[in-house]
Amino acid sequence: MGELPETFVPGFHNEAEVRKMKYSKFGNTGMSVSKLSLGTGGFCLNYGQFSLEQCKTTVHEALKNGINYIDTAPWYGHGVSEEVLGKCLEGIPRKAYYIATKVARYEADPKLMFDFTAKKTKESIELSLKRLGLDYVDVLQVHDVEFAPSLDIVLNETLPTVKEAQSQGKARFIGVTGYPVSVLADCIKRSSVKIDMVLCYTRLSMLNQTVKEYLPLFKEKNLGFVNAAAHCMGLLSSAGPPEWHPAPKDIRDVCTEAREYCKKNNVELGKLALQYALQEDGPHTNLVGMNTTDLLKLNLDGYHKGITQKEKEVSDYVKNKILSKLTKTDWEGIEVARYWETVKG
Repeated sequence: MGELPETFVPGFHNEAEVRKMKYSKFGNTGMSVSKLSLGTGGFCLNYGQFSLEQCKTTVHEALKNGINYIDTAPWYGHGVSEEVLGKCLEGIPRKAYYIATKVARYEADPKLMFDFTAKKTKESIELSLKRLGLDYVDVLQVHDVEFAPSLDIVLNETLPTVKEAQSQGKARFIGVTGYPVSVLADCIKRSSVKIDMVLCYTRLSMLNQTVKEYLPLFKEKNLGFVNAAAHCMGLLSSAGPPEWHPAPKDIRDVCTEAREYCKKNNVELGKLALQYALQEDGPHTNLVGMNTTDLLKLNLDGYHKGITQKEKEVSDYVKNKILSKLTKTDWEGIEVARYWETVKG
């Protein structure tokens, strides 16, 4: 049985379950984060229907079972996720969790979607704290830096404004997030503001392993590393991706073939996808979107029990015989190009 993390609260947590969870030192932050963490992109209509009561139960159960890192953003549901999460956290000891939110990505309208200015960043931080009902967040991240007109505004306006919030006690640590890992690396190297963590998504998964090339840089800078969306935003799940998923047809088709093969063998593809990420070195935590207790149970079971021999054989077949058909396994550039086309159109 493992040691108890600093987030452990006697009388609130299930001590036996907390001791079963693995925790990792999160870069230079001093935080020990659970190997599995809670993403709240589904605490709104982004991924279909959701229920406040289910979200609340999911947050409570996740924390009681040892998950201690929660990620949200103003972008998810355009404020809804933060508001819902704020309601879910009512009555929970503040010591029991670490929470991360973001700045810079906001509205559905492409012309209002991104704003990296100092003014908007300040307003966003205040609004996030109000929605969450908190005095501070543990991590404040600049969201999807690749969409900035230039990294210069991120480096000269957004990050210094986040640093100012940190000095005022509104955030403990600073991070950056995005899809192209090369852009994140460039931002980290060029920043005069100390960056403590990095989040990238779908980049250490059964489908794509781009981030491995950049792990030495993350280690050299002693960054906390959040590996998000091992399920590739639904591509590697039984349910499949949402309509808005940016992956091109060839990637979607191959992932559909993987999904059908798993269904034929009575194996949950999502479980295989999570297991793959959990076995990889590098991430301090694997961030998984969960908005129901069923999803939480599925992922906790996968975390604690691993996979059977049959599931391993299916996993190997999916990786080596199906997903390997793809020569390009990312959709880098597609969303950014579409965004600028719309904005300038």
